[in-house]
Amino acid sequence: MRTELNSVENALITEAAAADYLGISIRTIQAWRVRGGGPNYVKMGKSVRYRPSDIQAWIESHLASSTSEVEARS
Repeated sequence: MRTELNSVENALITEAAAADYLGISIRTIQAWRVRGGGPNYVKMGKSVRYRPSDIQAWIESHLASSTSEVEARS
């Protein structure tokens, strides 16, 4: 069985693309990396990349149906 390395699921995107997808600034996603709490990322030398699957998993983990759910997580 051959692994397809060029599949969309395995694609790595830049921090700028990840921030744009999330609708936040690059500075915010950088701060999340320092403090923790943001999506998982890949560090390659000086470069930072994100897997779309990790961003989606992070989004799913932050779903809420009421403000009391969000307050309980804090």
